[in-house]
Amino acid sequence: MKNNPLFGKFDDVMKSALRVPTDNKPGSFFGGKAKLKFADMFCGIGGFHTAGAALGMECVFACDIDADCRKIYEHNYGIKPESDICRIDPASVPDHDVLFAGFPCQPFSIIGNRGGFSDARGTLFFELAKVIEAKQPPALVLENVRLLASHNEGKTLQRITEVLTELGYHVEHKILNALDFGLPQKRERILIVGFKGGASGFNWPDRVLPMIPLKELLEAKPDPRFFVSERIRRKRHAEHKAKVTPSIWHENKAGHISSYPYSCALRAGASYNYLLVDGDRRLTPRELLRLQGFPDSFEIIGNDSTIRKQAGNSVPVPMVKAVIERVIHARQAEAQTQRHSKAA
Repeated sequence: MKNNPLFGKFDDVMKSALRVPTDNKPGSFFGGKAKLKFADMFCGIGGFHTAGAALGMECVFACDIDADCRKIYEHNYGIKPESDICRIDPASVPDHDVLFAGFPCQPFSIIGNRGGFSDARGTLFFELAKVIEAKQPPALVLENVRLLASHNEGKTLQRITEVLTELGYHVEHKILNALDFGLPQKRERILIVGFKGGASGFNWPDRVLPMIPLKELLEAKPDPRFFVSERIRRKRHAEHKAKVTPSIWHENKAGHISSYPYSCALRAGASYNYLLVDGDRRLTPRELLRLQGFPDSFEIIGNDSTIRKQAGNSVPVPMVKAVIERVIHARQAEAQTQRHSKAA
């Protein structure tokens, strides 16, 4: 598989901007382990996996109910995810150091019906809690849509925090935006981190990275099938004039059109022409994956609509990578503090 030069440079930028101090080597993390292990719950196409692997971590378990996601995950990472979390014996999940989970967001999303825990998918968080209770990983990194923070007047997030606290975790959360981590996509997501027994040295990523210009992610010669009909093109251009090019034209639910030098959030359930490049064409599968931070070495399996759904459900790789780094650093600092206390 060939690496895309753009994303090779992007990885260098990320490593430089979020550099791990030279004394922070894997052997000093989590009790001197040579390589940290992670479980990838509700794994999708592996946004968390890509981030964890970039930090030298090893995946020991993955699961997702979507068969297409399991297929592309196995093809790219060599690990066959388990299926329905409800059918998994929590005790059978291999031991791991960090648990990742982008648990189903549709019950809390602006695109979904916002049913929260009243939606069957919303109750999957409690299935996740069973795994956490059984395995007691030292750290957790969870991701969901921004609206989870305000859903049901904040009571949903409060309940999630209560459950994790009852399981012995110190919990923190923050809304982050993929735009601040180099990606030309406005994608606000809530990140929830948990530390078994606490991690007083944890700090959220606060360094804003320069956005990769949109033109560097767009394909030079996209296939003609991605261009809209002349009728749609004329209608869009009659209603809107962009101030910059290239730009992504966004049509909201009310039919209002706006354009920016970046993409609005990719959405799995959005209309086919929700986002158009310069009002003329849809984003290609490769462009969708690039907007989420996947390297071009990630191989596409499936048709256009399948990839559009998968990319829309994925996590922004650079954003979660930055959070994972901070989690690892905090765990190391906590371990050092405990060692010093015992020595004293």
